[in-house]
Amino acid sequence: MSLFSDALDTLSALPAGLLLVVAGAMAFAESGLGVGMVLPGETVVLFSSAAADSRALLAGLLLVVTLTGSAGDHIGYLLGRRYGPALRFTSMVRRMGVQRWDQAMAALDRHGARAIFVTRLVPVVRTFAPAAAGVSGVRYNRFLPASLCAAALWSTVYVGTGAVARVSLERVENILGRASWAALGVLVLVGGAVYVIRRRKTRNRGKTTTDRESSTAGEETADIPAEKDAS
Repeated sequence: MSLFSDALDTLSALPAGLLLVVAGAMAFAESGLGVGMVLPGETVVLFSSAAADSRALLAGLLLVVTLTGSAGDHIGYLLGRRYGPALRFTSMVRRMGVQRWDQAMAALDRHGARAIFVTRLVPVVRTFAPAAAGVSGVRYNRFLPASLCAAALWSTVYVGTGAVARVSLERVENILGRASWAALGVLVLVGGAVYVIRRRKTRNRGKTTTDRESSTAGEETADIPAEKDAS
């Protein structure tokens, strides 16, 4: 929870314009074919939304993330138009998963341009869908509205989740704070009880050992005169 709070504090300190730029850049990277493999776009958009302290800024994030997410789709679409079916055999697709590529192509066959919207919340497949649309020869006047609708869906889910997280964060921290103190108290009591029990067991073992040694010594002493008499 402290890591989450520290990240929010860092992002909250940014000017509103810079926060929009950061969230937009990461949304673009997340939907861009190959770029989202190395950049945590979803996480940054979530944190940026949680750091937004006004409805106007949240509305700006929704718009910016939608537009930049759709812009990222264009990378895959243009690559698909440029390389065609050969894109499936590139090292980039192999790293991300050929099976996911085949799923994106199958979705294009079933749904056409709507597959870009249908697969938007499916990891990896959503990144391949625009490229698959380019390979399949989907016309741009059909690709663009599908991409915008899909990006708006993605933006609503992640920006909305971040906004809800901001509202509930303080409550969660308070609950966790009280729970932490209660857990600490229980641990102290349990630790004290274990210490007392172990202490008693140690004393009892020591007493038992001493009694046994005393008993053994007494028996040996009692045997000495008997041996002398026997001699």
